[in-house]
Amino acid sequence: MPVYGTRPEAIKMAPIIQALRASSDFDPVVTVTGQHREMLDQVNDLFGITPDHDLNIIQPRQTLNGILSKTVSGLQDLLAETRPDAVVVQGDTTAALGGAVAAFYLGVPVIHVEAGLRSFNLFSPFPEEANRKMISQVASLHLTPTSGSKQNLLREAVAEKDIAVTGNTVIDALLTVAQRDVPFAEQALADAAGSGQRLLVVTTHRRENQGSAMEGVGRALARLAQRYPDMLIVLPAHRNPVVREAILPALSGRSNVVVTEPLPYAEFARLMSLAHVVLTDSGGVQEEAPSLGKPVLVMRENTERPEAVEAGTVRLIGTEEERVIAEVSALFDDPDAYQAMSRAVNPYGDGHAAERTLAAIRELLGTGQRVSDFSNAGS
Repeated sequence: MPVYGTRPEAIKMAPIIQALRASSDFDPVVTVTGQHREMLDQVNDLFGITPDHDLNIIQPRQTLNGILSKTVSGLQDLLAETRPDAVVVQGDTTAALGGAVAAFYLGVPVIHVEAGLRSFNLFSPFPEEANRKMISQVASLHLTPTSGSKQNLLREAVAEKDIAVTGNTVIDALLTVAQRDVPFAEQALADAAGSGQRLLVVTTHRRENQGSAMEGVGRALARLAQRYPDMLIVLPAHRNPVVREAILPALSGRSNVVVTEPLPYAEFARLMSLAHVVLTDSGGVQEEAPSLGKPVLVMRENTERPEAVEAGTVRLIGTEEERVIAEVSALFDDPDAYQAMSRAVNPYGDGHAAERTLAAIRELLGTGQRVSDFSNAGS
């Protein structure tokens, strides 16, 4: 039983679900919690996934405790009824934690996809760092994206036999979608794609950045728009009203700022491919954009995804207003600085993570053997 509830989870679960359904020895019972309603449904539709069960826990301005309690209680009867051989959760969301806890309490093995990521700061990113550490305590199988994340688990005394390095399924998904010729539904984006302007693509939503930090980011973007009239800033705005209230006021009335609703995944993948620079606090974008050869400036103080930082295509810059302006300006003004960061590297996967995932699950359930680990050495 794959359990997930957000758009990022759906993107990373999709290749696994497709592989499970294409296999002759698995019978997946796809279950969504549904706290990202519209964005979740878009990804499921893109990959042709119709969930078997939908807890539909979405509520306006819901709390983390509310997400966790609704997920656990919603899965209680469903797990007892369907009796899956294992529950698969992805990443570090509160829904993933709820799925892991509900399964563990009923004695169902927990398989953790994208295991072993660590920022080594329990409160940043919040609550993700705590969520993934708690999931690690109850998981029977840890599927890590890189050898570095495997080492994190070994340092926490997780048995090596319970860890498989699969690569990240987000690369499987990205490579599949990148092959499609997807038009933009919004005319403003279609115009941007054909304008020849250099695009600064921005995403922001993290809880630890909400409030004054995000307001500062909004001011920084407004000043960049004024400094570079030939730059086009494209901001797919997260639906969280707290995010919009913080970042959008400073951008109002700027002719070279395009604010859109959250984009379907295929359109967002195309937008990233057109970007000159990506400015983000998203974990998934840190993995995807380097594979497209795009410099990524990350508005966080730390990251649980250090591989692209080490490769030189991702830089941590925080959220301080002057630093954001300085780092973006350097990439727009200095061709050498830009060239140094715009190397296509793929430290997170090779497009075969789902295959390694199924092989590891077969070994866990006693029906097969895992295959060789993914190696990101030299990326």
